Amino acid sequence: MEIFHDIQKLRQSLDTKRLEGKNIGFVPTMGYLHQGHLSLIKSSAKENDVTVLSIYVNPTQFAPNEDLDNYPRDLENDTKIAEEAGADIIFIPNNKMMYIDNHVTYVNVHELTDNLCGLSRPTHFQGVTTIVTKLFNIVQPKRAYFGQKDAQQAIIIKRMVKDLNIPVDIVVCPIIREHDGLAMSSRNTYLNQQERSEATILNESLQKAKLLIEAGERDSKVIKNTIESMINSKPSANIDYISIVSQETLKDITTIKGSILIAIAVKMGNTRLIDNIQMEV
Repeated sequence: MEIFHDIQKLRQSLDTKRLEGKNIGFVPTMGYLHQGHLSLIKSSAKENDVTVLSIYVNPTQFAPNEDLDNYPRDLENDTKIAEEAGADIIFIPNNKMMYIDNHVTYVNVHELTDNLCGLSRPTHFQGVTTIVTKLFNIVQPKRAYFGQKDAQQAIIIKRMVKDLNIPVDIVVCPIIREHDGLAMSSRNTYLNQQERSEATILNESLQKAKLLIEAGERDSKVIKNTIESMINSKPSANIDYISIVSQETLKDITTIKGSILIAIAVKMGNTRLIDNIQMEV
């Protein structure tokens, strides 16, 4: 496995591989890898000749009051497990390389960023779409892999790629969960024992919502009230949002029909967690 810190050297290596007829798969991450990330690497390794993993904690997707400085990092372990999962190249840039002095260009995807996490994190998706565009330009992959846990992010990136004619196929892989149903996240390490135990209510409430819809319930308010009641039963939980939206527009719907996304964001103590389910109704 190769490790690159320099953009030009990475490009030269990938250009050579493309001239050899090899397809490039790409997994962008902020590191502190868990089984969710590894599932993306394994999918890429299965479907491409070369898999590139990036590790970069992107400052522009953090608000001033968020956890940029404390975001968990472990490059040594990341490198080891990424290679075991099938990564061929790791790209680890620094801030000076990714954001040159007087950087003034950003990528915005309008409308799709207005709801869900965009309401409570208004600068977040501009940071995500800007850095993903930059990474796509650097790596120029055939396919790029994202997790369904960040459902809004995946939908936004798909639209960005379509609108900007970026020649990359976006592959969205299923949520990987702990044995008790909690969606895997690097931020799970922040949870204390009580918060970790109570955090399972996120997935439990979504599964209850799914059962209600499968039984015929079509009123979004009824479903959201059920989720809210379940989550509020946990002392450490503080709801950011519970939304039922169209997967196409990410706008709230009152009647459940078509392709829907039920998405929630909840603070367990000081740790903000997200989860979701998709359904065809």
